[in-house]
Parts: sequence; C-alpha cells; structure tokens
Amino acid sequence: MMLRRLVMTSHRLSRGYCVGAWRVWKEARQQPGWGHIERTRTENNRKMQGRSGAPLMSFTSVDNSLSSLKNCQAYINTGMETTTNVALDLLESGCEADDVNSMESVMLEYAEMDRELNQYIYAVEDVMRKLKREPQEQVPDLLVLVKERHTELQRKNAKDDLRKADKFIKFKDQLRETRMQMGVSQGETSDEGDEDIAVTQSMINLNCPITQSQMINPVKNKVCGHTYEKEAIEEMIQDRHHKKKNTRCPNLGCDHKDVKISDLVPDTALKRAIDIQNKQKSRP
Repeated sequence: MMLRRLVMTSHRLSRGYCVGAWRVWKEARQQPGWGHIERTRTENNRKMQGRSGAPLMSFTSVDNSLSSLKNCQAYINTGMETTTNVALDLLESGCEADDVNSMESVMLEYAEMDRELNQYIYAVEDVMRKLKREPQEQVPDLLVLVKERHTELQRKNAKDDLRKADKFIKFKDQLRETRMQMGVSQGETSDEGDEDIAVTQSMINLNCPITQSQMINPVKNKVCGHTYEKEAIEEMIQDRHHKKKNTRCPNLGCDHKDVKISDLVPDTALKRAIDIQNKQKSRP
C-alpha cells in the first residue's frame, strides 16, 4: 500500500540519520576535547582554584558534540509526526484496521530511539555536572564514567514503558479521537461503509459556538475541552483583553471563566471529521 510504504521509507531515513549521528558522536568522543578533556593550569586558573589545587577542566568540546547529538531529536520528532499523519490518513481512507494498527510498531521503535538518545544525553550531562561540582586531582576517563551512568539508566528500562511515552500516548489519542469522530470502532474495517460514518458525523456539532457556522480551523480548549473556530475565539479573547476582562467559554452551559490563547490547541480529530464530511458532500 502506497501510504504504508511512504511512512516506512520515512522511518528508515530517520533511523538511518540517527545511526549516522551516533557514529559521528562516537568519533567526536575520541577527540582530545572529549576523551582526555582539555586541562589548563595557568596562573589565573590557580587563583580560581582556591586551596584545592585541582586542575580546571574545559568541557567546550564535549558541549559542542552534545549539542550536535541533540539535533538528532528533531529528526525523531519528524518521523513520529509523519507516522501519526499517515496512520490518520490510512484511517480516513477506510483501510483495514490491521493496516492502521501496524503503525504502532513504527511509533514504538521511534519511542525506543527517543528513550535511548535522551538517556545517553542525560548520562553525559549528569557526569559533567558532577565533575564541575567536584574538582578532580587527575583527569577522569569520561568515556568510562558516562558508560557506567548510561548502563545504570538502561537497567531501569522496561518494554511497557514505551507505551507510556507521552508521544506514543498522543498518537493513540489522536487515532481514538478520529475513530470516534468517524464512528469507526477499533476493530472495524473499510467494508463498514461510508453511510454509517456519515450518520455518526451528522450527530456531531461541527459548528462554532461563536459564529454558529461550520468550523474551518477548530481549536480545543485544554481546560474545559470545548472547541471553537480559531480566528473567532482569538478575536473574542483579544477584544475582552482590551477591555481588561476575562473571556468566558462561549459554549452554552460551560462555567470556565478564563479562556486563554495559550490553552488552545488544534483539534486535529475534529478537523479531519469536518474535511471528511465536506468531501462526502462534494461527491456527485
């Protein structure tokens, strides 16, 4: 299937980049600035050292290499976003439930890569904090210290923890919300037909409580859970702000009295439901 091949290709490219970044990172660790830590013992350093007489260490090379590795996080995030979008596209296209659910394994692999990367970065930063806090009489073997700390963190890992990762939970929530908006259960497949989906969507209020028109760019209030048209709610908040007043949720019956722009997030599931309904209406 074309969409599945697309996400798997994206996944391989992202994973390949991360593997390459790890290789570059390992090479960087062999440089003098990492493995042997640059030492200076000038007259000014002695004044700063106080009575300890311990050599001051420069972690500049380590910081630079660490910064490069952190950039790899952006590629993992992109891979996760792509996987989520393709899974939602598969769902909207009426693909088999197994096809949609198979994207979970891709997300779990990204989650594992994300965990390993973050734990290694944490191990490096933790070791560096201790070295900066506790002057050393001799230059320590940083590679050994980091490896020991990283191993300690890995011992606490459990496979089930990956399913508790925030990004994986968000992925599952988006699938669940989209299924609910479409009226499709976890195990239903494409042969359920578009008519049932249309009936379920007709029961969902797709209109903004402010404009009373169908929303185009819906945003959800994280506090009370209600959804509004983005432009309409932001205009209302700004207008109330100029009057030095709080904005009450415009949804009838809601008692939330302080709607803030910072509490608004895109309602992806509802946006897709609206798009699907519009496509159905445009069919001859």
